[in-house]
Amino acid sequence: MDVINPATEKQVTSYEQHTSEEVEEKLQQASSSFTEWRSRSIREREQLLSNVADVLRDNKSTYAEQMTTETGKPITQARAEVEKCAWVCEHYAEHASSYVDSTTHPSPPGTTARTEHAPLGPVLAVMPWNFPFWQVFRFAAPYLTAGNVGLLKHASNVPGSALAIEEIFEKAGYPEGVFQTLLISSDQVDSVISDDRVKAATLTGSGPAGRAVASTAGEHLKKTVLELGGSDPYIVLDDADLDTAASTGVWARNQNGGQSCIAAKRFIVVDDVYDTFLDRFLDEIDSLTIGDPMEEETDIGPQARPDLLEDLHEQVQKSVEMGANVVAGGEPLNREGAYYPPTVLTEIPDGCPVDSEETFGPVAAVYRVSDPSEAIALANDTEFGLGASIWTNDLERGQNVAEQIDAGCVYINELVKSDPRVPFGGVGISGYGRELSEAGIKEFVNRKTVWVQPSTQEDDEVTIE
Repeated sequence: MDVINPATEKQVTSYEQHTSEEVEEKLQQASSSFTEWRSRSIREREQLLSNVADVLRDNKSTYAEQMTTETGKPITQARAEVEKCAWVCEHYAEHASSYVDSTTHPSPPGTTARTEHAPLGPVLAVMPWNFPFWQVFRFAAPYLTAGNVGLLKHASNVPGSALAIEEIFEKAGYPEGVFQTLLISSDQVDSVISDDRVKAATLTGSGPAGRAVASTAGEHLKKTVLELGGSDPYIVLDDADLDTAASTGVWARNQNGGQSCIAAKRFIVVDDVYDTFLDRFLDEIDSLTIGDPMEEETDIGPQARPDLLEDLHEQVQKSVEMGANVVAGGEPLNREGAYYPPTVLTEIPDGCPVDSEETFGPVAAVYRVSDPSEAIALANDTEFGLGASIWTNDLERGQNVAEQIDAGCVYINELVKSDPRVPFGGVGISGYGRELSEAGIKEFVNRKTVWVQPSTQEDDEVTIE
């Protein structure tokens, strides 16, 4: 696995893939470690997770540089990602025991009935490159603390990050085999999911990858959670704070080089404020600094790979050919590295790529609509259903609009984000299941009913109907 710095397009280092024999050893280790790990008290697992947060913060600069080198993520955003990983660890270190505590149910006098939350076993996580630390800790913090063990198949362009995360758990004091990285290719994922020792799988990534994982897991009746792509609407109503909506919207579209499933992608603006919003949006675009991702002042670094840039530019070109109008950007930058500028398209034709597909880069499609009803209809005119953002000064109105949006999460006067305190996930082709919060930690547990009936000395025959 070669690591290519997208800012220079030069190879930095290379890692050997794990052999079939090494993968077998890791699967066996995961299975063996689970037996001991599940017997540990959840309080002990919480303490170890708190240790992870300390390791992350103590080595924040090192981990941030690793991410920036592999993905082109601006260094300030990489450091923020490490902080967010520490936050999710601290959240579950504090709340996991209450999330998975047993719950009682009504039962006849003298009996008790409760639900216990038992871990399943080894869980395979297939994770993407765009947030190479956060996506992993979003699954690892809850699932490991619930008593499962983790196997990570990370994206092939971030092997250094994958191995660094494995090392973090080791430094924090986790037993051997509780969290392991598999340096394998995508075509080996099916065999790992199919292995009897692997009890569940989670994937964050593309629709085709999600379908492949779900198909294999379904064939073997294994639980899955999928967080897939998005084409999130960003709705600006006529009473919105336009300065804040524009500045936040630019960040919502362009952070991480626009390479985010929950980035705002379709800006749907009511006609009365359309021109004003667009002017302010373009002013904010102009203020962004494109440059070396290792520099502190850089807002926009390169795209993670040249082929991703090519795919994005093809979507823009086809949309323009169909009638879209470019008002900012629109062409790869003539410089070393896979740089694509923040791009804004208007007059979006129905069904063009930026309208109907996910654009995984800094490309904003801006629509003009007549009223909130048309905004809602356009927002829902998609197969995706990950997130949505609504901007209005009338909170009751905003909540009314939110109720009509088909998405896994809707934010009013805020950009869409994943937060450890609330469930996160999508509907439609954006996936299923939930991550984070109490809902997330319970995705990969056995909700086991335990009924306790006092014994009696009577020999009366019991009839079971």
